[in-house]
Amino acid sequence: MGIVKEFSKTVLGPLGAPAGTVECYIEVPFLLGEKRCYPDGLIRVTRGSRTWTALVEVKTGKSELEPQQLENYLDIAREQGYDALITISNEIPPVAGQHPTKVDKRKLRKVELHHWSWTYLLSTAVMQKEHRGVSDPEQAWILGELIRYLEHPRSGAMELDDMGQHWVPVREAVTAGTLRATDKAAPEVVARFDALLRYASLRLGRQLGTEVLPVLSRREQAEPGLRAQTLLQGMVGQGLLTGAIRIPHAVAPIHVSADLRAGRVIVSVDIDAPKEGRAQTRVNWLVRQLTGAPDAVRLEAFAANARGAGATELLGKVREDPTLLIADPKRDLRSFQVAMSAPMGVKRGRGRGGFIDSVLDLVDVFYAEVVQDLKAWSASPPRMREPVAVHETPSALVSTSLSSQDGPYETDDPAAAATGDTGPDADPVGSSQGDQADGFSSVAESQTDRGADGLDDDSADATAMPGASPDTSAQSPGWS
Repeated sequence: MGIVKEFSKTVLGPLGAPAGTVECYIEVPFLLGEKRCYPDGLIRVTRGSRTWTALVEVKTGKSELEPQQLENYLDIAREQGYDALITISNEIPPVAGQHPTKVDKRKLRKVELHHWSWTYLLSTAVMQKEHRGVSDPEQAWILGELIRYLEHPRSGAMELDDMGQHWVPVREAVTAGTLRATDKAAPEVVARFDALLRYASLRLGRQLGTEVLPVLSRREQAEPGLRAQTLLQGMVGQGLLTGAIRIPHAVAPIHVSADLRAGRVIVSVDIDAPKEGRAQTRVNWLVRQLTGAPDAVRLEAFAANARGAGATELLGKVREDPTLLIADPKRDLRSFQVAMSAPMGVKRGRGRGGFIDSVLDLVDVFYAEVVQDLKAWSASPPRMREPVAVHETPSALVSTSLSSQDGPYETDDPAAAATGDTGPDADPVGSSQGDQADGFSSVAESQTDRGADGLDDDSADATAMPGASPDTSAQSPGWS
């Protein structure tokens, strides 16, 4: 920890230590009254004028932390002006940040108490080396040796391998229907199950290179006892142990449920259906994302504005007939549930037939074959309208004849708009008539000019059209 800077910053930062120089010591002697105490370690972090110091107590194997010993170290830390006491053991608290050992809360007024499980340290070291990276090659090699040591079976840093001595009696009592909330063994089983979810999160996060955490409400985070009480009521009333883990950027949290009466472990995710398209289109959208999932995966579709269970069927049959998930074609589908189940192990330990392995294996398979391929639906972004190309027709090719394909034309002439003469022939015809009128006016003017220049009336009459007087010929625009 004092050598690999990135690793020490990752584990000490959340405890309030500054990002500075780290010094580590082992078995520092202290006097508590007339008694000499030897904490397993001391960590000091210095940055400028600020110093952060914590005592460390370590347990390996199946050794558990002792409340009296921790309270003594808390008294030493308070007398020395230290900031915290850190404990390390194989005990995994059911809630992150919660300590597995109960101590006198009055001793925590000036000194903080933190806990690291060996599983947490191993997972953090693997993520730092394999995924986040270490800048210095020598420090990366040292961190790799720590990982190698912690992964060795004889290191004493064991994984979660036992559901506790009360697991089998409690499971049998749930099956027989004789378990009561007042039974002293029930809270221990509940705490072990929450620890299993925490361990599954650390284990999966180590494989994915990201931080995976159990899902807790804000109230449960503030009051850890509320989570235990809710879980206890579910186990006594329904025979279920339930929880969920959240994976960053996954489509939804993975819900884990152990049915002690049916002897099954069920994992599932809930997905919102697309907001557009027919019901069968929405079913096909989900099925296309499950190309690598086994046929035994169970799908359930929930209709909008409907209560209760929805239409459910196995994935293999839905691939052949998507309408099996459509109970009412007139209703839109609101959401889907994708689930996978497996037989539950009954043994308290690890290995074949163990409850712990049955849960861990199903979570790993479900994420690998189902969850990591699922993506939430998102609406397509609006697209720009392409401009319409307007081709101008040469005036010489414009037809002045009326056609059934002619539509209304805009005009600036109020008189034409009033009479409805706004067709394509309105302007050409009007212009032609105007031109003809102008032409006749010019002829009349030329004839008048000729009379003024000395032409007699006979010559003027000779130039006029037959049957028309000189005065009327110039005013008749209809003559051709």
